[in-house]
Amino acid sequence: MRSGLRWMMLAALPPMLGGCLAKTAWDVATLPVKATGQVIDWTTTSQEEADRNYGRKMRKQEAREGRELRKEMKRRKAEERQMRRDDRDDD
Repeated sequence: MRSGLRWMMLAALPPMLGGCLAKTAWDVATLPVKATGQVIDWTTTSQEEADRNYGRKMRKQEAREGRELRKEMKRRKAEERQMRRDDRDDD
């Protein structure tokens, strides 16, 4: 009786393994396509990322321009004060 059970189990083994082997073969065959897709995702920029990066760039530029403007205004005020002192000294 036991030998009959063994033969039945051995007979059922190939179909069970066949599905497993087919799945593994499919996974191996599709791996390069999946890997290529992932690389493309890593190397391309989505519109959302592009918008976020552009906004960040503009904020930095505006901050830089603001600092330069404040520096220029400070320089002009100092220059005007100096001109007023020079005018008073000439009198």
